Amino acid sequence: MKPSCHKIPLVAKVAVTAFLAVLVPVYLHTYGPTNFLWFCDVALLLTVAGMWLESPLLISMCAVGILLPQCLWLADFGGHFFGVSLLGLTGYMFNPKLPLFTRGLSLFHGWLPLLLVWLLLRLGYDKRALPAWTALAAVLGFVCYIFTPPAGAHLANLNTPININYLYGFNDDQPQVWLNKNLYVILWLGVLWLVAYLPTHLVLRKIHAAPKW
Repeated sequence: MKPSCHKIPLVAKVAVTAFLAVLVPVYLHTYGPTNFLWFCDVALLLTVAGMWLESPLLISMCAVGILLPQCLWLADFGGHFFGVSLLGLTGYMFNPKLPLFTRGLSLFHGWLPLLLVWLLLRLGYDKRALPAWTALAAVLGFVCYIFTPPAGAHLANLNTPININYLYGFNDDQPQVWLNKNLYVILWLGVLWLVAYLPTHLVLRKIHAAPKW
């Protein structure tokens, strides 16, 4: 019998797909479709697709895009247990107005980075991930900036996300005012590239083997 050539076990693929099958309808009901424009949610969707396709490029893109930001999410989440909001990223996780089950689903921010590292070990790192994620992040950024509510927006559904991907600053109550808002978006995307995407790419390229085509 010819051994399987699959690098990712079927049980792992089924498990993340089952999780996604629960998360998507719950998030749609609670937050609405625009919630899936967050970089982390896009990365989750692409990771599941990348696992089924066993695509080093898709997995590598997600790793470049979210490994460092998700570490910051975890740090902020941990800080809340000691009464300290480090960055204000995870306040919603402690909002009693949101069902505990819904908040529990957001714990994927914690295990997704670990999953991506494991997948890179199995598939290798595709260096095309940096330009590919950069392009995707730029498209998502401008879509969010043009079509989704800014910081400070007052909406009928209080759970509808505003200030998606922090394109209006880090205060959801009002947009930043120290820079022209158009310039801020461009600079913010540039900062993400320089501080998060590029360093992650350089590290992953160094420690992970290239994919074997």
